[in-house]
Amino acid sequence: MAFLTLRESPFDELFDFRRDFDSIFNRLLTNRTESRGKTSTPPIQAWIDGDKKTYHLRVALPGIDPDEVQINAQGNTLTISGEHEASEEKEQADYLRREFSLERFERTVVLPEGVDVGSINAEYNNGIVEITAPLSEASLPKRIEIKSSEKTKAARA
Repeated sequence: MAFLTLRESPFDELFDFRRDFDSIFNRLLTNRTESRGKTSTPPIQAWIDGDKKTYHLRVALPGIDPDEVQINAQGNTLTISGEHEASEEKEQADYLRREFSLERFERTVVLPEGVDVGSINAEYNNGIVEITAPLSEASLPKRIEIKSSEKTKAARA
């Protein structure tokens, strides 16, 4: 009599792979959040001033001290990041438990072509960091005129 063995289904291997992948992914996320804490993404506004030939970026960081903000430029990428200790202190309170949280923030922006990264300027005013940089003439938006063909002109007439 021949020995019959149960053959594993290819689906069993797929389910094992998915379970292992989910496990690895969950461990990565758990370690990341435990080591870095909660990271928020501040809102931004970015625009180009064609008259002054400058790039503008505004980052909203209310309640953040300017000394807690780091701005780094690498290639055409600008990163605004930092940490802020958030605490609510109440006077005349007998604390039984007091928790402080370290809030981290980070925002990465890809700069348009033609931004002079070496001349970036940053100013902090009322919770807003405004970053400006000069632009080259070639990087400014240009209006392109649409020309009509003779057939279109004849059809209109």
